[in-house]
Amino acid sequence: MDIAIKKTGDQKNSVVSSEIDEIVQLVTFKLGNEEFALDILKVQEINRIVEITKVPKAPDFVEGVINLRGRVIPIVDIRKKFHLSIKEATKDARVIVVNIMNKTIGLIVDSVSEVLRINSSTIQPPPPLIAGLDSDYIKGVGKLDERLIILLDIDKIFTTGEHRLIESIMK
Repeated sequence: MDIAIKKTGDQKNSVVSSEIDEIVQLVTFKLGNEEFALDILKVQEINRIVEITKVPKAPDFVEGVINLRGRVIPIVDIRKKFHLSIKEATKDARVIVVNIMNKTIGLIVDSVSEVLRINSSTIQPPPPLIAGLDSDYIKGVGKLDERLIILLDIDKIFTTGEHRLIESIMK
């Protein structure tokens, strides 16, 4: 799968200022019509959906586990975790393998859009509620042309109790 890398901002004609904008690299993905992003440093890889083995008594948002090159990793349906409407996976659906608090977890998303490089100055703090999500795990909203991209704080998506449940599945 090819992922495009875009640069935003005009580096040739940039104005020198006392503040230097930090460039943030993000992996963007879609859930329905909403576009979300994760810090690229948290993403290990992006895969097509493979056969998922169900795990009894797992939380409803945990679809099961997969064998990823000899490692068993839990797979989370991020739509269910965010209480969004359930949708059958299409050929565009992907598993984003991430590192959350030193645990490897796969997140099912509708599609992966691209890898972006944006200036941190284009990221605004989150409003109290965005796309039906509690804003605790939203870092901010990135503005890119006509697009609004919701930046997720992957380490805050799961509660401590949910982390324990996911950990128990991996044992």
